[in-house]
Amino acid sequence: MTPGPLKPAVLALPFTSEALAGRLQEGLAEVDALLRREVDHDDPFIAEANSHLIEAGGKRFRPLLTLLAAEVGSGINPDVVAAAAGVELTHVASLCHDDVMDEATVRRGAPSANAKYGNSTAILVGDMLFGTASSIIADLGAEAVKIQAETFVRLCSGQIRDDRPTPAGEDPVDYYLRILADKTGVLIATAARYGAMFAGCDAPTVEILREFGERLGMAFQLADDLIDVASDAEESGKTPGTDLREGKATLPVLYALASTDPADATLRELLRSDLREDETRLGQALELLRANPAMDRAREHTSAVAKQAQDALAPLPDTDAKAALLALATSVVTRVG
Repeated sequence: MTPGPLKPAVLALPFTSEALAGRLQEGLAEVDALLRREVDHDDPFIAEANSHLIEAGGKRFRPLLTLLAAEVGSGINPDVVAAAAGVELTHVASLCHDDVMDEATVRRGAPSANAKYGNSTAILVGDMLFGTASSIIADLGAEAVKIQAETFVRLCSGQIRDDRPTPAGEDPVDYYLRILADKTGVLIATAARYGAMFAGCDAPTVEILREFGERLGMAFQLADDLIDVASDAEESGKTPGTDLREGKATLPVLYALASTDPADATLRELLRSDLREDETRLGQALELLRANPAMDRAREHTSAVAKQAQDALAPLPDTDAKAALLALATSVVTRVG
């Protein structure tokens, strides 16, 4: 596999010092180089398929968080870089599986793995990437392996429950937020946890960064849910309305469905219908939902979760790293892709 240009589109960190920004960029370059080495393969087709979504770019949000969390401790080192790469590969592997489940056609502005290679290959590539991630983490010690395994179990359990209706007697919003903590929050929590661990932070600081990461991850996914409704494919690099097409009740949908306003009757009817094969009705649902107060309510909740993440950092001393983590929480909820 011939290396191409570095493509990570790092989220803006307006309060990051020039020195810290330089260290993060150098660290991300090291992570990117490690990713390329690890996904390479003697079989050219497997090498291409393994690297497809990595070459497509992405924000490298999780490895960035690992590197930034390390700056709370002694800073970026080879173990931190390896942990960051392991987390990113776990994430990319999950994307391969998610896109098969969602029948998505676009990911990171490029054809999804399932659209390019078919469902069977996309699933197997995801499995290979999970295996590669586990191999990297195994070199970091037994505790890291245990964390990776626990993270993977929670990630999968969240994804399974996300694919099923809310159980009878459960509050749909509370149930959905618990799903997000597992489906997205846990891996981002692990990204921050690894950074602190491998930069020598004490146990209380590691726990602060883990809690921050989980809240940040929930805010990240809630923002993604809003992007799925509010942005177009060119802005977000994803197919708009994917969640609606698949009948997934994300936070703005849940708020809209709970509305008793007669003016929302058409939207509620559309949201309860099968939109998978009806692009016209899907477009109508998107248009109505974009203009509905449910979107503002969901945005407010997303901002509140990001604020909870920021509040978790209160015990840490004021440093460039802490300022950047606070800024990252803001960037998560103001992005468009």
